[in-house]
Formats: sequence, C-alpha cells, structure tokens
Amino acid sequence: MEKNNSDRAIFVLFLIVFIDLLGFGIILPILPLYAQQFGAKPNEATLLVAIYSLMQFLFAPLWGSLSDRHGRRPILLLTLFGSVIAYAGLGFANSLVILFIARGLAGMMAGNIATAQAYIADITTPTNRARGMGIIGAAFGLGFIFGPAIGGFLTGTNPENANFHLPALFAGGLSLLALLCALMLLPESLNSETKAKIQLHRSRQRRLNWLHLLQRPQLAMLIGIYFLVTFAVAAMDSTLALWSKEELNWGPQQTSYLFAFMGIVCTVVQGGLIGFLKKQLGEIKSLTLGIIGLGLGLLLIGFSQNLVLLLIATTFISWGISISQPILNSLISQITDLEDQGQILGIASSCSALARIGGPTWAGASFMKFGSSAPFLSGFLVMLIALTLSWRINKNASESKAERIA
Repeated sequence: MEKNNSDRAIFVLFLIVFIDLLGFGIILPILPLYAQQFGAKPNEATLLVAIYSLMQFLFAPLWGSLSDRHGRRPILLLTLFGSVIAYAGLGFANSLVILFIARGLAGMMAGNIATAQAYIADITTPTNRARGMGIIGAAFGLGFIFGPAIGGFLTGTNPENANFHLPALFAGGLSLLALLCALMLLPESLNSETKAKIQLHRSRQRRLNWLHLLQRPQLAMLIGIYFLVTFAVAAMDSTLALWSKEELNWGPQQTSYLFAFMGIVCTVVQGGLIGFLKKQLGEIKSLTLGIIGLGLGLLLIGFSQNLVLLLIATTFISWGISISQPILNSLISQITDLEDQGQILGIASSCSALARIGGPTWAGASFMKFGSSAPFLSGFLVMLIALTLSWRINKNASESKAERIA
C-alpha cells in the first residue's frame, strides 16, 4: 500500500479495534461479579474467563490461517458478526450455563485481534511496525478507559442490585457498529501477488506448528515471554474484582473505574512513550523494562490495603502491559517471514489464549486456597521467569551483533 492509503487503513483499523475493545472493556471488570449473581464461587467465576480463552486458543490459529488464504477483511467481518451474537447471548442470559455458552462463542470470535495484527504487518515495514502495533495497543488502552467507565455507569451504584444485562447489550451494539465500519471502510490488505506467494509457500512447506518453534530459539523465547506475561495479566484481570470486593468492599462500579484508570495509563504509554523508549533503549531492553514494571506492580497489589498504594500498583501494572505486549508483537513479526505472518501471529495469539486459560484457572484456585492476594504474588514469580528469558534474548542478540561485526 502507498503511504496515504496505509495511514488511512491504520486509522480505520484503529477505529474498529477501539469500538470492539470498548465492548470488551465494558464486560471484563464486571464479569466475575456477574457470574456470582448466578451463585458462582470464585473458582467458577474465573473459569468463565477461562472458557473464553479456551475457545480463542482453539480457533485463533484457524482464523490466522484463513486470513492468509482468503484475506484479512473477510475474517474480520465474520468474527465481528460472531461477537454481536455472543454479546446478545450474554445480555439475555438467565443462568450460569448461558453465560458460559455466550462467553465460549465470544472466545471463538476473538481471533480478530490476531487478524488485525497481521493486517498491520501487511501494511507496515519492520522499521515502523512497532508504531503500527502501538497504535493498535492505543486502541486497547482507549477501550479500557471508556469501556470500564461505561460498564460501571450502566451497572448502577448499588452493588447489591447491579444491572449486568444492560452493559452486555450495549457492548453488542458496539460490536455491530465496528462490523459496519469494517464493512464500509476497511479495504483488503493482501494483494493478489502476496496471496500467490503465500499459496506457493504453503505448497512447498509443511504447516507450521509448535514443534517448529523449538528450532527457532529466539522466536520460541519471545512467544514464551508472551505466554508468561499474559498468564500473569489474565490472573489479575479475573480476580481483581473479587479481590477488591473482599479487601475493600467494592462493587462493580468502583472496580470498573479502577480498570478505566489503568486504561488511561496504558494509553499514555502506548500513545507516545513507547516510541521514545524504543529509540533510546531499543526494543529488547524496553521489553525488559516492561516486564520489571509488571512484576513490581503485581507484587505491590498483593500488599495494597488502601487506594493510594493500589493506584501505584496498578500504574506499574499498566506500564508493564502497555510496553511489553506491542513490543512482543513487533519482535515476533520482525523475525517471521512475510508468508507466515498470519500463521505465526495466530500461534502467538493461541499461546496467549492458553495462558488466559491457565491464568484465571490458577487464580481462582489459589484465591480460594491461599487467600485473595495469592494470584498477584504468584504473578510476580512468573514475571521473574519472563525476566530471565528476556535477559537471554538480549544476550543472544548482543552475541549475534558481535559476530556480524567480527
């Protein structure tokens, strides 16, 4: 694509992802409390988050592969339509079983994020890809500013009589709006020449799978970090509302506003600071800095007993998330061949979904077994492992650079 067309497509994609993530942001903070309205225990409430990720894990590689074959636009349209149906089911749910079915369908459709990332990879160069991924990250951040705030407002001020149906239906309307925007404004990013290369590549090469990643250690470690970061974040996301209810006696509105605050921090970092960090430190060192911030925030939240310390902790967490995730996407994309972009990003997204299965499952079990702070303290330990992998990647990159100079 030419530069003007590329910029226009990025803006439209930003708008679509923002609208879609706005709906996701509305639902996420209140979902565990919604499940409790139907009598769910904490470990069952977090499984409601995990079922979404299980279906994403199963279907994200399929969407990535289909987007390589048929184009990004048709897959985005299909998954956005499925999201509308899923939110409608959530809004009209009258039992815990219906909640699980609706969230499972939503998880099936969640591959649109990986497809959007592949779209960005199609229309950017390696030098400006981090910026492109950062713009998508900014859409996430904005979605998590306004989404939780809207969700908190729609649930009402009475924690004992919160309205969980209205936010879900509102989120479904937003997904419908995103679908219409994509249908009318978004062009296809794959031209016929690139599609032909992909088909030729597929005819000559076996399908990529997880075992092939072991033969590419840098890529495997990056995806490993992606898993660990997502595991810790998913554990936090699924239990923060439960923790705040137990420790601070908060309802869904207060928790939603806390998520909105985190979205503000994410937007500030991804909207500008990430480019500055990349320029000053490089992507790998910036990734390390993000992991440190995330780990420190998780450690602090485990000991938070007042609003001030909680805000400091969530600031560190938001900083870590907003730096690490777009840089990981950029690094993975840069060391992947053009013909494999959709498939590799689909595998990374699937790996992230696997972490979003394990994270909430562990969080719910540890919450009940070891106390409300256990999911956050264990997330800190997970970040220590991620930090070790980041250090190893940096060391390998330095050694490779030294060999090229020699």
